[in-house]
Amino acid sequence: MTHRILVVDDEPDITALVAYHLAKEGYRVATASNGAEALKAAGEAAPDLVILDLMLPGASGYDILQEIRRKPETRDIGVILLTARKDEVDRVRGLALGADDYVVKPFSPKELVLRVGAVLRRLAGPAVSPGSLLVAGPISVDRAAHQVSVGGKPLDLTATEYKLLLTLAERRGRVQSRAQLLETVWEAHPSIQTRTVDMHVQRLRAKLGHAGDLVETVRGFGYRLKAAR
Repeated sequence: MTHRILVVDDEPDITALVAYHLAKEGYRVATASNGAEALKAAGEAAPDLVILDLMLPGASGYDILQEIRRKPETRDIGVILLTARKDEVDRVRGLALGADDYVVKPFSPKELVLRVGAVLRRLAGPAVSPGSLLVAGPISVDRAAHQVSVGGKPLDLTATEYKLLLTLAERRGRVQSRAQLLETVWEAHPSIQTRTVDMHVQRLRAKLGHAGDLVETVRGFGYRLKAAR
């Protein structure tokens, strides 16, 4: 299947450069230059992934990202942020809002294409047999349906949050270092920092509610999902 990628940037040269390299790798590419066009294309063209610049006219990339994650029809789309801001706080904010990855300008088009492939593989996830259910206390992870519930109530998780919880659930009771989680969930791209893991765990705990206490921090090492009694 040919994946569809939406490139959102108000700089025509960057849009053309990114679109060229993606098309060269066989992706179907659409483009948008502002927030309104981006949201319209995300809803109508059903892309598999959006490459989203943060500095857009009218509405910021953060606003667009929030809207993408808010709507049921677009919330599972992969999002890679493009940002000229190098401060950690800007990257952390994007991850906290549900971005799957980020790339800092100026960037290598080849690296961006590799990041796109990594996120798409992560979104697809491994094939599993029907009825494959993992249970940890009130948390249930249905691997066949890619669905998580707490106390029988379904949760809305991003693809990355789901893969993070799935990894912890499959290895419940065993401590997973940040490096191990980066390797499994984020495919260990060298420029992705351990702070990425921490922010996603924080978001995951918040969505799990009271069950978030089962995701235990092992200070100085990583995390584990406690084997609930």
